[in-house]
Amino acid sequence: MTELLPAVNATLNATSTVLLLLGYSYIRSKQIEKHRRMMLSAFVISIIFLACYLLHKWMLFQTTGSYNTTFQGQGIWRTVYFTILITHVTLAATVPVLAIITIRRGLAMRLDPHRRIAKITLPIWLYVSVTGVVVYFMLYHWFATP
Repeated sequence: MTELLPAVNATLNATSTVLLLLGYSYIRSKQIEKHRRMMLSAFVISIIFLACYLLHKWMLFQTTGSYNTTFQGQGIWRTVYFTILITHVTLAATVPVLAIITIRRGLAMRLDPHRRIAKITLPIWLYVSVTGVVVYFMLYHWFATP
């Protein structure tokens, strides 16, 4: 199961990305109910991701004694990987707070404050979702040792 969770997590991140983009396109075309469903779905997927991510870290520690998988790339790729990883992790810590505030304002139909924070939340949430998939591929496929 430990081997499957990274792929599950990447799939959840990719799903969140698609839902966020759909939600954005729906609000641009003034389809408020579809927007609401997509954004709430993205939030639920993100919560499931967090649970799976924490489970993976726990299982990894139980089996290897470490919470992390070592990146195997060398040279410039190490710099690229760690730059992506550090920005991903830092911004990921802000997403739950930003998403909750944004969702609460939207559900309360406090539209001006909702729009203001959504302009900050959406790009950060998208960045975190997309870079989560990139980190997965860099760690487990592109630079993994056989």
